[in-house]
Amino acid sequence: MALQLTFGEASATGPRPENQDAIRVVTPAPALAASKGYLFALADGVSQCADGGLAARATLQALALDYYATPETWAVAQSLDRLLVAHNRWLQANGGGQPLLTTLTALVLRGRRFTLAHVGDCRAYRWHGGQLQRISEDHVWEQQGMQHVLKRAMGLDQHLVVDYLDGELREGESFLMVSDGVWATLGDPGIQRILHDEQDPAAATRALVSAAHLAGSQDNASALLVRVEGLPESALADTLAQLEHWPLPPKLREGQEFEGWQVERLLAESRQSLIYRVRDGQARRWLLKTVPASRVDEAQAGPALLLEEWFLRRVAGRYFAEIHPLPQRQHLYYVQREYAGQTLAEQFRLSGQLGLPEWLDLAPRLVRALGMLHRRNILHRDIKPENLLWGDDGELRVLDFGLAYCPGLSRDEVHDLPGTPSYIAPEAFAGVAPSAQQDLYAAGVTLYHLLTGHYPYGEIEAFQHPRFGNATAASRYRPDLPNWVDESLSRAVSADPKQRYETAEEWLLALEQGERQSLSSRPRPLLDREPVIVWRTVALLSLLINLALLVLLLK
Repeated sequence: MALQLTFGEASATGPRPENQDAIRVVTPAPALAASKGYLFALADGVSQCADGGLAARATLQALALDYYATPETWAVAQSLDRLLVAHNRWLQANGGGQPLLTTLTALVLRGRRFTLAHVGDCRAYRWHGGQLQRISEDHVWEQQGMQHVLKRAMGLDQHLVVDYLDGELREGESFLMVSDGVWATLGDPGIQRILHDEQDPAAATRALVSAAHLAGSQDNASALLVRVEGLPESALADTLAQLEHWPLPPKLREGQEFEGWQVERLLAESRQSLIYRVRDGQARRWLLKTVPASRVDEAQAGPALLLEEWFLRRVAGRYFAEIHPLPQRQHLYYVQREYAGQTLAEQFRLSGQLGLPEWLDLAPRLVRALGMLHRRNILHRDIKPENLLWGDDGELRVLDFGLAYCPGLSRDEVHDLPGTPSYIAPEAFAGVAPSAQQDLYAAGVTLYHLLTGHYPYGEIEAFQHPRFGNATAASRYRPDLPNWVDESLSRAVSADPKQRYETAEEWLLALEQGERQSLSSRPRPLLDREPVIVWRTVALLSLLINLALLVLLLK
């Protein structure tokens, strides 16, 4: 069952010449509602600014459009904050010399949770079991006579500060958002009486607005009420992955046709998964991944597989495998493109350590790939040579998203420590939550190992409780390394997260600057540095040779 909601809204101008309040409700299609949620927002334009009504309407328009354009893997608060900060700049730049100011209270209901974003003096309440609870703060000055002067609003300052509140939904509860034209006149007791008397959300909002103006409100009055009628049964990650109750595929045989795929052979089999090589109607090779029959009773086996596919669809790009859309799928599996090439682990076994030129080509590609993942709020959590494919087409691709994690969506078992021990960041052993820095640490160990054949803290075995001191410098095993490469690797694999690169972009910049500085520090050829001396020397040598030949001819 999906999230079930009913809502009502009302807004009236009152004695003012113009209504500068704005209300926006977005109830998207089921798939988008499951991944991004339902949006309810109220804005109150500030009348003393250039155009308060424009500020309110433009803010809600940007919110409705831009929120649903953010990656589905971003947490709700992250998506809202990114777009509100950008829109705040727009408000400051488009007031024609005067500020465009508006308050904003926005509510997103997704799955079994809610997220509230609030700035200004509209108010948000929770109404449940006859109890009214205010869940927003009025951002106004507290001094006498200044209680209606905003100290925070959209467009007021270059640095926007928004209050965020996140929590669990309760079936039967309601969320109410009202402008100050309602709450400043009725007060919380008056609001509570109307909510108690009017059970229908639409009737309740009309009653709130009407009562405010009858009680003498001189401002625009607006109200938006949302009631939670029913909560979804499935976990959010399952809903986002659009999990269907598909049966597992039967054991596939060589030469068999299965849902339009020609099966070549079983490539890999483990307790976690089965991978088959298949061909499509154009004879192109793909990999079909499913779970073995031994896991049919595991509640999380199906959701985990489709969540892995869901992640891959949302990081489409040159560093990741193409995922087939599978419009006719009737079983539990997904299909990704097979690429000719070798994993870096295979390449290492065959050819040994990477040369510096190959390493300098690889390192920025790997860091860029992680940057693409992290910008989509996805953590890989198993970066290692076995999961990096160097294709025959010259591209590096990140494989195996079986342990991928999205903060706010994914859930781990208690005490779970996914990944390969030698590549797991020290803080993860101490129970610190997954982070982008842990992926970067794994990338650092990977690049260190491919260059030296060793691990910065020695090889770590499963179930070992390692102690981390100072990493062994890569230059100990490779004295030919430039200093900047040695320093970059030492920073990437530091045991202290504060000493590491914070983002992939920061590390990439360090790699690019280090290589440029290395090139600029190489001695230039003598012909470039002293062309006059070189050519004079050549001319003198030529003259001496000619004189010697002349002497020989005269003898």
